[in-house]
Amino acid sequence: MTTVTRTPDAATAATRRDRDDRRALTFKQKLSRFDVKASPYFYIAPFFVLFALVGLFPLVYTFVVSLNNWNLLTGPGEWVGFANYLAELNDPFFWNSLFNTVSIFLLSAIPQLIGAVFIAAMLDQNIRAKTFWRMSVLLPYVVTPVAVTLIFSSAFDEKYGLINNILHAVGLDPVMWKTEVFPSHLAIATMVNWRWTGYNALILLAAMQAVPRDIHESAALDGAGQFRRFFSITLPSIRPTMIFVIITATIGGLQIFTEPKLFNPSSAVPGGPQRQYQTTVLYLWDMAFNRQNFGKASAIAWMLFLIIVAFGVLNFLISRRIASTEARVHRSRTARRLARSRAATTPDATAIDTAATDAEGTGADGALSLVAASEEKNV
Repeated sequence: MTTVTRTPDAATAATRRDRDDRRALTFKQKLSRFDVKASPYFYIAPFFVLFALVGLFPLVYTFVVSLNNWNLLTGPGEWVGFANYLAELNDPFFWNSLFNTVSIFLLSAIPQLIGAVFIAAMLDQNIRAKTFWRMSVLLPYVVTPVAVTLIFSSAFDEKYGLINNILHAVGLDPVMWKTEVFPSHLAIATMVNWRWTGYNALILLAAMQAVPRDIHESAALDGAGQFRRFFSITLPSIRPTMIFVIITATIGGLQIFTEPKLFNPSSAVPGGPQRQYQTTVLYLWDMAFNRQNFGKASAIAWMLFLIIVAFGVLNFLISRRIASTEARVHRSRTARRLARSRAATTPDATAIDTAATDAEGTGADGALSLVAASEEKNV
């Protein structure tokens, strides 16, 4: 009688061995293994949970509200689909608010970024009392927006304001800061610039200080001046931070609310008597809480969200295009410099090749003479 012994394959043996190892692990070892595998997910889970609760859910719920005839007091009404969006796209008040928003944004963002870069460049120098000046530029950001708006609203008052009194003292006519369109936009942009320029300057200052000083020293040794080093080294090095500041300034500028809301508290209409500085967020607030139409207000919120996303993508594409253009220019300059250096060293190389050729010829003649002398000696 013959007995046949069957051996399991390698995979079955490995599986059985792993099962035996897991059975042999203690509870503390199992807990440690679970901690290594699951702890990274627990670390990042609070962000996603909070984002889902306070970010994603309100966004989706607002979109659902925008598809209904939703009243503040009576609640949800009939389903209207995209009728609220079409009604707002045909409403001149919406386009007026969008024009005011973009105008104030341009009047505030561009000078704000230029001033922030200038202040950051000054604070990056070797000046006395660095900490004092860095804290000073942050003080306007610490002050509450309501206090800032009330102070500037009093300063830009048309009858008894400080600005018009100064203009009258120098012989100029007073400006209708709260009545005309452009002066009101300029006054509100001044408030925004006063509050946010120092904050952006500190962010850019941190980026400037991260630029290696060895590069500046090497450029200075090569003869580059201070302005050349700033525009050729500092600004290209802080480009990612500049993109971040531009995008955050765009988001904040298109969502401006407090400054135009409190700029003229005596006005019964939010944004001025003729809505001359009524921004989109202020128009949204008026639609939701004064007209009590939550459906249209939600549609306005979603259209503003899409506009902000479009502006952010446009800023990113422009910044990347500028970066790629600068990279191409740098590569072309480097190629031209290499070509000039090669052209300058070509005569020397030719002379060296000629000398080597002559040496080789002389060596060959000498070898032939030695061969001929040895043949004569043999004869």
